[in-house]
Amino acid sequence: MRSARMLAAAAFAIAAVAAAPLHAQAPAGDAKGPITLVVPIAAGGGMDTIGRVLAERLQERLKQPVVVENRVGAGGVTGVDYVAKAAPDGRTLLLLDISAVLHKWLHRSVPFDVIADFAPVAQVATTPLLLFAHPSLPVADVKELIAYARANPGKLSVGTPGVGSPHHLAAAMLNSAAKIDITHVPYRGTAPALNDLLGGQIPLIWATPNALIPFLEAGKVKALATASAQRIAILPQVPTVAENALRGFDVGVWFAIAAPAKTPRDIVERLGHEIGEITKLPDVQKRLSALGYDLNFAGNERLRDLIAADHTRYGTVIRDAGIAPN
Repeated sequence: MRSARMLAAAAFAIAAVAAAPLHAQAPAGDAKGPITLVVPIAAGGGMDTIGRVLAERLQERLKQPVVVENRVGAGGVTGVDYVAKAAPDGRTLLLLDISAVLHKWLHRSVPFDVIADFAPVAQVATTPLLLFAHPSLPVADVKELIAYARANPGKLSVGTPGVGSPHHLAAAMLNSAAKIDITHVPYRGTAPALNDLLGGQIPLIWATPNALIPFLEAGKVKALATASAQRIAILPQVPTVAENALRGFDVGVWFAIAAPAKTPRDIVERLGHEIGEITKLPDVQKRLSALGYDLNFAGNERLRDLIAADHTRYGTVIRDAGIAPN
């Protein structure tokens, strides 16, 4: 009789554990231990804001501390590598963007493999790239720009935040797809490129919309196109490159959470579930959309596919554009 009662109790305990919801489980062994979310750029920018909003909400949902740590250096390589080599226990996470995919193609030596060394958790947000022009440039959209560039070879230039940035890749892809030659002018960030656009030193820049909307509204710049596959909510009147001139053109910037490779699947899935719920919160959407970010959640499998696809696609673009690794 005693043995039967013990077996019944054990069976009940096993059933209770199996039936427990995902969000009732701790992400790692010690539910009270802090989680570190590594942001591989300096504090204060848009990517850092995404990290801090996520950390704040994750802390509320997980009932444990989530701390943002800005680990900067080597164009983002330092922070990404730190997480790649961290213990796979769910205590160290990475906020990565598309630049993590590009490192292999832009540096002669990279200490991590973005595909093999990480467990994708979830895509959080995206932001589009737009092609902005000085008002004096006599074109209204990309179709007219292509015609103008062909009629005036060597006359146009376009600014970006730097060599190997997604903005640079958009410029290279436009040149290649349209068979034009707009000279690339790399800057150290968007601000100096924008200053030169406003001053008329360059006629074009690729940029994300948040920094330029005030100048767009004031008529100091004009938006020719967005590089994303669809028009964006914040500027619905601006056509895509694909619909206006070059079918299939699609370049964007995404932000996601990853953990070290071999992080247990239940931890990855639980974190992904919580992040998905966070992206549905109206106040989070309002806060980040005001900065030009769209909350586009995707689970770990879709993120894994995205990383692999962009790794291959942009590697080809970089090689074809003759961008040499440094």
